[in-house]
This record gives sequence, structure tokens and C-alpha cells, in this order.
Amino acid sequence: MTIKPGSISELQELLPQSQRVDEVSLEAVAELIEHVPEDMTATVQAGMSLSEFQSRLAKAGQWLPVDPPHPQTVTIGELLACNLNGPRRFGCGTIRDWVIGMAVVLPDGRLIRNGGKVVKNVAGFDLCRLFVGAKNELGIIVEAAFKLLPLPEAEAHLAKPCESLGQAEEVLEKIWASDLQPTVLDLHRVDGKPLTLVAGFAGPSADIEAQSGAANALGFAVEASLDYDARFRQTAPRFTSVAPGKLISTLRNLGDESFVARAGNGVIYHPSAKLPEVPSPDLQKRVKEIFDPKGVLAG
Repeated sequence: MTIKPGSISELQELLPQSQRVDEVSLEAVAELIEHVPEDMTATVQAGMSLSEFQSRLAKAGQWLPVDPPHPQTVTIGELLACNLNGPRRFGCGTIRDWVIGMAVVLPDGRLIRNGGKVVKNVAGFDLCRLFVGAKNELGIIVEAAFKLLPLPEAEAHLAKPCESLGQAEEVLEKIWASDLQPTVLDLHRVDGKPLTLVAGFAGPSADIEAQSGAANALGFAVEASLDYDARFRQTAPRFTSVAPGKLISTLRNLGDESFVARAGNGVIYHPSAKLPEVPSPDLQKRVKEIFDPKGVLAG
């Protein structure tokens, strides 16, 4: 069943009364609770869309440095529950790196809070990392506090077509050996187009100009859009994760299959990707039994 609480307190009442919950809509729980530009932190309810949150932060020249597909429809709760990310993951990390506090409604109706609203918070266990990526199987995230970054003064995304994976590997090795500091480093073959490397840079204008010049010398001469990521992941949402050093050999095994790969992280989105095996199924089962012994949350 799907439940649509009008408030956090209503969710606390509804969950214990439910036998099985497949989805929780938090569209009515979507307030910006606090934004402290001086501390570069913000606290927001889980029903707000990521794009709306970013728009509010941008008024103070700040942003939450994550870029999953379709930010207009992705909510803060979905961002956290599914651990979503995009091409800027290489330079900015994942949402786990930016959440500093969280409020969660457990299946029995209890509201628990972990972390805080300040960056330097070391009180207690870090349960935030447990709930991020748990797909709402342990509890429903209703509120989160984040540390933020200033909006970059400038950005540049450049593409280099490659004739083969071998050529792409050579270029990547030159990037590793250089002083370049890309925030985006993707390799993709999508939409029937040639194999392409994409490098992105963000920061002060003078620095971006210098880095773009160095990238030009490696053949990154075409301005690029990052739209390929959202388009491709609509049809290939699953991924394979390998050590970055094994990226090219893994891509060779895909043959002519289309893909989008995070060249610096070893994450490969492709149509034949299978759901990753759970590394510790018994541990996962025990954690589920602790937080949701009646199996209320389907996730």
C-alpha cells in the first residue's frame, strides 16, 4: 500500500497501523527548515525536490554538490534512500559525504535523530550512513541536514572522441600523471555515437581557463553537455562496480554494448548489469530484523 501523510506526526501514527507499506509519499513534508549560509549548512524535509532545494540555496551562492538524473522530480528523501549521484561524483563524492544529520521514522512509529546541524558533530554512532542507500527498508527518512559548498564561479565540460578503448586508456593515464583536477571524468558510448571521454572542471574562472587549456592539449577540444547521463540511465539504471584499474578490461568484455562509465570511480552503467550481490546477507537480515521486525517496510 501507499501512504501519504500530511505531517511527520501523522506518519508516526500510520506506520504502526500498517501491515505492509510499499511506498510513502512525503509531498506534504517539504519545508526548508533552516539554512545558515555562514556555516554553510542547511536542514530540509525529505519531500522537497532536489531542484527546489538547490534553487533556495543558490540565493546565497551555495549548493549541495550532488547531481543525480532528473533533479526536478527526485526528492531529498529519494536522493538519500537510493544514494543517487551523477557525473560530478568523481570530484564531489556521494550524498553520504554531505549529510551531517538525519531524522527517521521507524516502522513502530518512533522518530529518531542522528547527527546534528553542524559539520563537526561526533556524538554517538553515525546511523546516517546506515540509512543512506537502505531504500527505506529500515525506516523512512523525513528530514536531513547537509553541509554545503559555494557555487563554483565557473564550470567547463569538454569531450574527446576516442577510436578505441586502448586510446581512451592512454588518455586516462596521461590525466592521472598530470596536474589536472577534474570534477567529472566519464567514458561513454551512447546514442549510437563514438566512444567519448568527458572531463569537467569547476572553480575560479582563471583556474578553469588554465585547466581547460591543459585538457585541450590532451585532445579535449569539444564543449560537452552532461545530458547523456540522465538519458542513458533511464534505460540502464543498474550498474557494475569495479576497481578503476580494471575499468578498461571490464568494458572490453561488454563488446559493442552501450555504457556510461565513471572512469575515476569504476562505476559502469550498462543494460546487462545485474543487481549487485549482497556482501553479507545474514548481517543485512539481522539489521532488518532490528529496525523492522514485522516487515512493514517493503523498501
